[in-house]
Amino acid sequence: MGPCLTHIALHVRDLDACVAFYSDYCGLERVHVRDGVVWLAEPGRQSDLILVLLAGGPGHERGARDYGHLGFALDTRTAVDDVAARAAEEGRLIWPPRDEPYPTGYYCGVSDPDGNAVEFSYGQPLGPGAQDRP
Repeated sequence: MGPCLTHIALHVRDLDACVAFYSDYCGLERVHVRDGVVWLAEPGRQSDLILVLLAGGPGHERGARDYGHLGFALDTRTAVDDVAARAAEEGRLIWPPRDEPYPTGYYCGVSDPDGNAVEFSYGQPLGPGAQDRP
């Protein structure tokens, strides 16, 4: 077996705000907490992929052409629209909902409290909606 992606770690400026964001927007739950480190995962996927948030980071300054992001699949296009509307109300919307050719699908982008981009999508070849695409 080759390498297996197990976690992504982000060094964040405001740990509590980022934990709240990923819990609220993404449905992630705390798996492990120790001083300055919080492991988050989707319910039931604690042994598949973990998002590790580390306190004391400098904050992320996203450039105009920076498309780096974390991606979360949603169940419907309407769910993408709902996230985008909420993010717009909160001043977090980076990319309004748009439909791109396969394999990108329908998506929007939201800024987490640290400035990292988080994509919410439907219809990509991964996650919910994958079966609806060629």
